[in-house]
Amino acid sequence: MDTHTSNEFAQQLLKMWLNERKIQNQSAHTLVAYERDIHDFLVFCTQKNIALKNVEAADLRQYLAARVERDQLSSSSLQRHLTSIRQFMKWAEQGGYLTVNPAEDFQLKRQPRPLPGMIDIETVNQIIDQPEPEKVSDQQLWFRDKAMLELFYASGLRLAELQGLKIKDIDFNRLLLRVTGKGNKTRIVPFGQKAKDSLLTWLSIYRIWMGGFQPENAVFISQKGNALTARQIENRVKYQAQRAGVNVDLHPHLLRHCFASHLLSASGDLRSIQEMLGHSNLSTTQIYTHLDFDRLAQVYDKTHPRAQKHEKDSF
Repeated sequence: MDTHTSNEFAQQLLKMWLNERKIQNQSAHTLVAYERDIHDFLVFCTQKNIALKNVEAADLRQYLAARVERDQLSSSSLQRHLTSIRQFMKWAEQGGYLTVNPAEDFQLKRQPRPLPGMIDIETVNQIIDQPEPEKVSDQQLWFRDKAMLELFYASGLRLAELQGLKIKDIDFNRLLLRVTGKGNKTRIVPFGQKAKDSLLTWLSIYRIWMGGFQPENAVFISQKGNALTARQIENRVKYQAQRAGVNVDLHPHLLRHCFASHLLSASGDLRSIQEMLGHSNLSTTQIYTHLDFDRLAQVYDKTHPRAQKHEKDSF
């Protein structure tokens, strides 16, 4: 079988694989991305006169480098591209169409994880404790927005987690929230007294707007009674920072970062923060240890035997 015929067969394999994925209820968006990524790779193989069964790690490296040069792909897009190829070739290997999957152990050099942005406690307080507006209608919106700000900062919620929060998920007696996070995983996180007060104030407005609520109702809604969208929540968070006169591009994830960093600074308990954030791996949470240099320096000065000063060292 010549290379051209071999790659025609590879295109047929791609159709077979996509059909199997479709039967497995893979999303249409994902299938389109898979088809685009792998078709592009197979075209490259044809141009280079490389049969799919003869592809080596060096060919993958050359292909990905060409994609970066041609399309200016980011590292995350490149990683997604490689994942598509790896999964397709793994399927082909398991089906006996390939004897080896060269993409199996092929790894891209990972880019350093950027440190999250941060604002100090005083700035967070300036935003959350700002005076309420004078107009009654604006006051009602502020009470809702303040409850959202409090929960983002008090519990470290992701945007989707706050958006999906229901009345039944709040335990006011024990000050706990039941949160559904990534991978549909449920966790329990605490919230403080100030967040409780803000929530109770907001729910009293909720009753005025809607006449009451049911356990399955979304906690944060518009005046029309619809659950707020992610974009609406983001816009209200930004608006309240602007109203407070804070020159910060405030967004929900920044408040989540502040929750983690400020709590770590006060407690040093990385494991507990990992649980509250819903991180599967501690390494994800450890990024916050890089943000608190002052505290790390203090711990070092107090505990390391070669860092402690003695009276005889004084002059």
